[in-house]
Amino acid sequence: MNRFAALAPPIMLLGSNVFMTFAWYGHLRFTDRPLWAVILVSWAIAFLEYCLAVPANRIGHAVYSTAELKTMQEVVTLIVFAAFSVLYLGETLRWSHAVGFALIALGAYFIFKAPLG
Repeated sequence: MNRFAALAPPIMLLGSNVFMTFAWYGHLRFTDRPLWAVILVSWAIAFLEYCLAVPANRIGHAVYSTAELKTMQEVVTLIVFAAFSVLYLGETLRWSHAVGFALIALGAYFIFKAPLG
């Protein structure tokens, strides 16, 4: 297995998800700014996200299936989003969020490890 192709995608997807989470939700702390301005800033941030996500998927496809890449991206998204919600927006994660995330993690297990064929 190509070690770079195996390790680069999760690292790049982590970075891309940080950018995309800020693009989608960072403006919620700046509700006094005009909507057109936050849209332009969000587009600029999203461009950086694409600069990481597209190569992550291109490189990762040498090692992972598209289903595995998508699952990896979703799990990383939840981790980044949970941290962002608590640390940046000051929101509280409830037990129901933890249960939902655990069920998604269980789904990720079946995508990557389950011997179902």
